[in-house]
Amino acid sequence: MTEHRRRLPLRWRVAVAFALAASLVTGLLALLTWSLASDYMLDQRRRGAALEAAANVRILSGYLQRNPAAGSRQVLAELAHDQDDTVALRRGGGWTATGRMVEPAELQRVLDESLLVPGEPAEPKRAVVDGLSMFAVATPLPEFEVVYLELTTVTELEQTLRFVRAELIAGLGASVVLGLGLGWWAGRQALSPLTQLTRTAGRVAGGDLRARLPEDSDPDLAALAVTFNRTTAALERRVARDSRFAADVSHELRSPLTTMINASEVLNRRQDLLPPAGRHALRLLTADLERFRQMVTDLLEISRDDSVDDQSELCDFAELVRQTLAARHDTIPLELAEPHPAVLADRRRLERVVANLLDNAARHAGGAIRVGVLRDGDRARLEVDDAGPGVPAELRREVFERFARGNRSGDRGRDGGSGLGLALVAQHVLRHGGEVWVQDRPGGPGARFVVELPLARGDLGG
Repeated sequence: MTEHRRRLPLRWRVAVAFALAASLVTGLLALLTWSLASDYMLDQRRRGAALEAAANVRILSGYLQRNPAAGSRQVLAELAHDQDDTVALRRGGGWTATGRMVEPAELQRVLDESLLVPGEPAEPKRAVVDGLSMFAVATPLPEFEVVYLELTTVTELEQTLRFVRAELIAGLGASVVLGLGLGWWAGRQALSPLTQLTRTAGRVAGGDLRARLPEDSDPDLAALAVTFNRTTAALERRVARDSRFAADVSHELRSPLTTMINASEVLNRRQDLLPPAGRHALRLLTADLERFRQMVTDLLEISRDDSVDDQSELCDFAELVRQTLAARHDTIPLELAEPHPAVLADRRRLERVVANLLDNAARHAGGAIRVGVLRDGDRARLEVDDAGPGVPAELRREVFERFARGNRSGDRGRDGGSGLGLALVAQHVLRHGGEVWVQDRPGGPGARFVVELPLARGDLGG
């Protein structure tokens, strides 16, 4: 059983709460409306049936008093009723009916269920006759030895009530949808400052230390915006100070480092004069001096990357990669998209990205086996494949951090690297608005380092 259950995002929880509230209020109103409307309409229909039956009974009594020998059909012809209703007279044990035709046995069943004690007022009762819902009013007239039965249909009323019910249910459903939409909109509006905060914090985490929150957007969030901006400004000053310190230290180290490298070169030219232990110590010293030189160079590059200089120009990405390979005398298979993708970039930094990826493959994977410059929608894509051991999934973010050397962190050999090469790649790519990551090489063991940069405006491909 997991410790944390997966929950809906806050925006959708607000929307669901609005929808539930809307359904509760609308449901109660719909239920009240249905109860009042149905009761009122049925009561009105019942009263109408009772009044009509009472009027017909008076007409029937008067006519029989004047014409005691009149036939049943002649008597019923004097009564008023709708065509869908049934009026019936039981006289001498037999039934005579007009209007909607009903079997005598059915009339007798309804009469047995509806007949009241003589002298009590006739009240309509619900009855189902031939599958139809009706109000039945039975009135005995003992002085004339007859029983009058009137059946009033309520089919149209029931259809009306079904329509009203359907409309209320539809209104309930519409209110739920409306409440959901209103809640989603309200949640979005309420969480908009947090979304902006998340986006700005993401930019800061990605290296854009100039990102700030607007401080005049919302009085309730002004304190948060001010605090966030102060923290980001302090972080920017700290990073700039550290960058200047690294640059100053690197510059100060270049002179003694150059002296030591020159001295080691002199010793290497005369290493035959040294004893075996001295030659071994010289090799270790030379390897560490090379790593030291590379580290100082990378530190200077990182310091320069954090500066504000901008030397961007329109570059043919494929041609730049081709020239970098040629300058290194590499014979790596090269796959180029046609037409070549163009990017707006600092050529020197972009060349350094390509060179560092090739150096990384040479140090840790025996060299690159394929380089591709392709198109991916509105992005230019650089792929560097190797056939080495690959990069474990848990280290694929760490390898782009400064001084991160993965499983070779304890290797002090010549090919160990300074731990800054891929960090420089990540910073240069980020500076150009791109992305870099590492994944498994398709089709075999090894790694694929991928760099994506936005295409220059106007490069539509084709």
